[in-house]
Amino acid sequence: MKTATEIKSEVSDYYGKTLQSSDDLLTTACCDDSSISDWMKPILSNIHDEVLARYYGCGLVCPELLQGKRILDLGSGSGRDVYALAQLVGPEGEVVGVDMTEEQLAIAEKFKPYHAEKFGYDNVRFLKGDIEQLEHLDLARNSFDVVVSNCVINLVNDKSKVLADIHSLLKPGGEFYFSDVYCNRRVPEAVRNDPVVYGECLGGALYYKDFERAAHSAGFLDPRLCESRVLTLKDANIEAKTKGLVFYSATYRLFKIDALETACEDYGQAVRYKGGIAHEEHSISLDGHHLFEKGRIVPVCGNTYLMLKSSRYESYFEFYGDFDQHFGLFPGCGEMSPFVEAQLAEDTGCC
Repeated sequence: MKTATEIKSEVSDYYGKTLQSSDDLLTTACCDDSSISDWMKPILSNIHDEVLARYYGCGLVCPELLQGKRILDLGSGSGRDVYALAQLVGPEGEVVGVDMTEEQLAIAEKFKPYHAEKFGYDNVRFLKGDIEQLEHLDLARNSFDVVVSNCVINLVNDKSKVLADIHSLLKPGGEFYFSDVYCNRRVPEAVRNDPVVYGECLGGALYYKDFERAAHSAGFLDPRLCESRVLTLKDANIEAKTKGLVFYSATYRLFKIDALETACEDYGQAVRYKGGIAHEEHSISLDGHHLFEKGRIVPVCGNTYLMLKSSRYESYFEFYGDFDQHFGLFPGCGEMSPFVEAQLAEDTGCC
């Protein structure tokens, strides 16, 4: 098994020297313009073409309600997401990008004056550093409203430490909103050790259940999946090396709320979306299973209630109920009681 130092060196070389543009990627991890909302396209059009050309992300990490917020982008690369987020937080907010690849950082820094003139303000900062050693950077604990990352966590060796560090950097009620690559099973060591497969974000992809366990250990007790898609491997050599493995590009949001539970518990609560969020006036999506229409009262589990009430979404919702009475698991949230009813056991048998 390769050491963490060897992995970092290979990743840095792959993204700094081997890849010259997103066209050089050998998978469909990098999303195209067809998956981007219409309201985001003018924002991306304000970003310099050279920055866009060196984008290697697998999603768009721009959640709602970022005006005036402080955001950290881990693995910021050439700065595409930083410069997109800079427009969303506005002059009162700040975006800090961290990356270890000198070639990518050089492009991000090169176009800082261009974007400051384009936006009418300068609210971005880039730091050279290893996201597995965030404690060595000028980043205060409990100081960020949102942390984002775009197809980078899979590239680090100690993913559990990175998640724990992100948790410590977030303010209470803040969130880690990120896109990354996952696998339907644990990736074999031979695949993990292949530098091209690793650089293409496949070798370091986490088995999704291992990701959930790591998130829980870091203090993110209820990871919420926003969207996902199966990746297509454009290279026959990579396809042969990864035979039997299915890779997914997925976007998760993890809230730093101490009162969250590891399961969706039912307390008889409900919420109503009042509207008012830009581009989401008629309805707002919390994740892939929760869409709130304006004016409709929707029953929710305790965790969803807290995610909305204890975060920047609070003023846009009305809340009904409390935590005084518990009704068991919230129905339809993906988990069932382990105690099977007698009739159900007769009908289905045991596993």
